[in-house]
Amino acid sequence: MLLTVDVGNTQTVVGVYAGAELASMWRLATDRACTPDEIRVNLIPLFQSAGLSFPEVRRAALSSVVPQLTDAWREAVRACIGVDVLVCSAQTAGELFSADYPNPSEIGADRVADAVAMKALYGCPSVVVDFGTATNIEVIDARGCFVGGIIAPGLQTSAQTLFSRGAQLHAVALDAPREVIGKNTVEAMQSGLVLGEVDRVEGLLRRVFDQLGYEAVVVATGGLAPLIAAHSELISHVNPQLTLEGLRLISQRAANGS
Repeated sequence: MLLTVDVGNTQTVVGVYAGAELASMWRLATDRACTPDEIRVNLIPLFQSAGLSFPEVRRAALSSVVPQLTDAWREAVRACIGVDVLVCSAQTAGELFSADYPNPSEIGADRVADAVAMKALYGCPSVVVDFGTATNIEVIDARGCFVGGIIAPGLQTSAQTLFSRGAQLHAVALDAPREVIGKNTVEAMQSGLVLGEVDRVEGLLRRVFDQLGYEAVVVATGGLAPLIAAHSELISHVNPQLTLEGLRLISQRAANGS
């Protein structure tokens, strides 16, 4: 079995693969102060709830955008299953990841994993929209090269800023209203936040297509992907485990000695 971990700024996604099949997946709040011992203690009940045991896991792969947690997860996994973690990067992805980019080493691990999974699952050209703390748009062109992307504040990040800065604006559920013109403050805020995110992403995607000179398949991932994709004309697929799938493919490449 393979343990895959995607450490994001807000959430950490943990998955266990049995071969090519994702056997279990969990979303956890990212705690930047978490120690290796705390990570290990948190993993134990997750494995138990799924009927899994640490000795079944033979390999592990990690994507992290939180540097202070990278070593903590490596140490925790080594203590749990006794193996070194493969840390995702443009270098460890090898030939699975090609980039037309001035400095590939600065590309985030999650962006690398997403690009690897996109090429394998959806072909080229393709675009990933990752709805997390930031809304990231990653572009793979018709040659299969990662050519760059767009980073914008995420929906929850924008919402939290609005709630904290607006004296008379209280937190609302992130749901799409029935109509774009809100009939009360809650509906007006939901329209601006949710439908505004849909239109922002679609406007950026159209600009991406214009620059490429052709359209591409668009896949959404991240916790809020289903909400936005339901109202988008350009997002054709939602894949919550896209990053984990990229980690699986990179780990498989390493295991095969490629």
